[in-house]
Amino acid sequence: MTTYNVGFLVGSISSTSINRRLSKALVKLAPQADLNLTEIPIAGLPFYSADHDAAIPAEAADFKRQIEASDAIIVITPEYNRSVPGVLKNALDTASRPWGQNSFAGKPSAVIGTSIGAIGTAVAQQHLRSILSFLASPELAQPEAYLHMTEGLITEDGEVTNESTAEFLLSWLKALHTHTAKTLSPVV
Repeated sequence: MTTYNVGFLVGSISSTSINRRLSKALVKLAPQADLNLTEIPIAGLPFYSADHDAAIPAEAADFKRQIEASDAIIVITPEYNRSVPGVLKNALDTASRPWGQNSFAGKPSAVIGTSIGAIGTAVAQQHLRSILSFLASPELAQPEAYLHMTEGLITEDGEVTNESTAEFLLSWLKALHTHTAKTLSPVV
């Protein structure tokens, strides 16, 4: 079985982000022989502006290279006002520009998120899927992963305390591996 290098974006830059805890859980649960998960930070990205298309800022160019070097991308998003956080949207805009230099084109992706609300991040993920679709990134459609974060479900260091949640996240990661393999395999 092929090991894939998967970059992940955490859509929150808060020091108390529950989605960062989720990212730590995914890293711990990822089958090491199948998936190597590495964060691609977004906090230091300048705001995207077409004014910089001729001379992409170094931080943005490095970010685009990290996306391109990954076999697949996981986007871990919170839900802010029924959508994705501005910092995450800025990262996606940065990766897709300038026109004709879309780092997400053809790159397998998957979305996941957690919130304290009962529907998890369902609405934000719907917006995110629309963006990724426009960016020509083949998305993992099933299983969808909307986690309702309850007290103690995932510890600060990423330990999942509920066995069925851990099993679900592991099955989601395995589905990502299958999705990546199918997307990257040449059609014969």
